[in-house]
This record gives sequence, structure tokens and C-alpha cells, in this order.
Amino acid sequence: MEPTISRPADAVPDGWVDRWLPGPLRPWARLMRLDRPVGAWLLLWPCWWSTMLAVTDTGLRPWSPEILLILLAFGAGALVMRGAGCAVNDIWDRDIDARVARTAGRPIASGAIGVRGAVALVIVLGLIGLAILVSFTPRTIVVAVLSLPLVVLYPLAKRVTHWPQAVLGIVFNWGALLGWPAVTGQYPGWPALLLYAGCFCWTLGYDTIYAHMDRADDTAAGVKSSALALGDRTKPFLGVSYAAALAFWAVAGFLCDLGAYFHGGLAVAAAHFAWQIVRLDTDDPANCLRTFKSNIRFGWIVFAAIIAGQLG
Repeated sequence: MEPTISRPADAVPDGWVDRWLPGPLRPWARLMRLDRPVGAWLLLWPCWWSTMLAVTDTGLRPWSPEILLILLAFGAGALVMRGAGCAVNDIWDRDIDARVARTAGRPIASGAIGVRGAVALVIVLGLIGLAILVSFTPRTIVVAVLSLPLVVLYPLAKRVTHWPQAVLGIVFNWGALLGWPAVTGQYPGWPALLLYAGCFCWTLGYDTIYAHMDRADDTAAGVKSSALALGDRTKPFLGVSYAAALAFWAVAGFLCDLGAYFHGGLAVAAAHFAWQIVRLDTDDPANCLRTFKSNIRFGWIVFAAIIAGQLG
């Protein structure tokens, strides 16, 4: 008989995991956050943006078969590695998660999956990720491997600093450095580095919004976050972080000779950032979650702006 497993508070109620997967597979899907794709999208967007920027140096078109294959490989890799990262995070945080209302029902914290099982999943997903990685150019592999120590250490950041969001920004946007060598075969150039810097600032913003959902529980559990450090200064901080992100991306686009359509697209992106800041209510967890999830749409705006800049 399947054990009774409390639904994670941050799981999608009656989502596809419950409807389509057999009972024994559901905790594993939740451990990988397959029912919550926003994290996979946020991991994927820097990869796709970097790929599209690099296209300008090759003479290829954005819809070339070679580019589409790279985008598909990054999509699969983001899904797999995000799942592995969530499992590593939950292994480190299992005691903290058990004391936080939103995360107390996560598979490891609730006992639905043991630590050994989670480690085994990480190994399997890592091997799948490796199989995807070796399909890329040698320099893409080198750059990707450099991120591994940071991925493992990220969950410890919240124990020692109020700015784990900064560590996440370093780790989660590594894909901005991968698209360039994947397309050109060369190590990341200035456009990719500027894209990465902008993505870092973007992550500081959206993950601070996310952290506001757990302020009370984090305080009780002794966990640090930028939300606790900033408090009522969150909105001005978001304004500065988002403005810096747009500035870095604008210079990256200029270096890639992207035209007026790209900068017009960035203006739309700026409007979306402004909308996030205005509508954000840091005292309402549901509002914070909706605002955080809106960054999926934001990713599409920037992606479309890069392509429009190449065609314009």
C-alpha cells in the first residue's frame, strides 16, 4: 500500500504529477520539481539567450537546424540538472525544510524519500546530464565543469550569509557562458560575459521576491536571505538590480550589432520589470509567488528581442 504523503505546500494542487504518474513515482517527480517548471525555465533562459547572441557571429539564422539542436539540448539539460540541483538542495536542507511550513512536505523532509535514494537520483541525473554535455563542443564542456563545485556548495550559503541569492546568481546563470562556446566553439566573449552579469542582477531581484514568501519561517529556522536583510528596502533594491541587468544586456546587444528592434524589446522588458516592482506585495506570499513566476514571460520577451534584433 502506498504510504500517505502530505502534499508539499509549494506543489501544484492536483497537477499532472497526481493525475498521470503512479503513486510510487510521485515523490521522485516532486523531488525534481517536475510539477514546478519555473525553476527549469529560469535555468534555461540564460542558455538560450547566450545561444541567440552567439548566432550573430556565425552567419547562421536563429532557426537553423544546428541552432535548434543546441536549443533542444540545453532544454533537456536544464530540466535534468535542475532536478539534480533540487535533490542536492533538499539533501542539504532536509532538517531546515522540516521546520519551514512551505517545505515541510518535501519528499526528503517528510520521509517519503531517504537520503540514499536521493543521492542515487542525483547520480543518475548527473550521468544523463553528462551524456547531454558531451554532445557539445570541447570548450563548452570545460566551461560547464567549472560550475560543479559552486552547484554543490550553493545550499550552504543561506547558513552563512544574508545573500544566498548572490551565490544562486553565480551558479544559476552559468548557462549564459555556455551558449557562446556551444555555437562558436570559442570561449565566452564579452557579449556572453555581459549577459552573465546582467543575469546575475536579474537573479538577485527575482530570488529576493521568492525569499519573501519564507521570511517568518526563515527567521524561526535561523536561515538567512536577502529578503530578511532588505525588508522594506526591497522595492528600491529591485529597481537598482533590474536597471543594472538591462544596462548589461543593452551593451551586450550593442557589441553583437543588434539593432533597434532589440533595444525596443528591452524597453518592453523594462516595462515588465516596472510592473513586477509596482504590483509586488512583499507581505503577501501568494503575490510574491505570482510575481516570481512572471519571470518565465520575461524570459520570452528577452529571447524575442534578441531574435528581432538579428532580423531587424
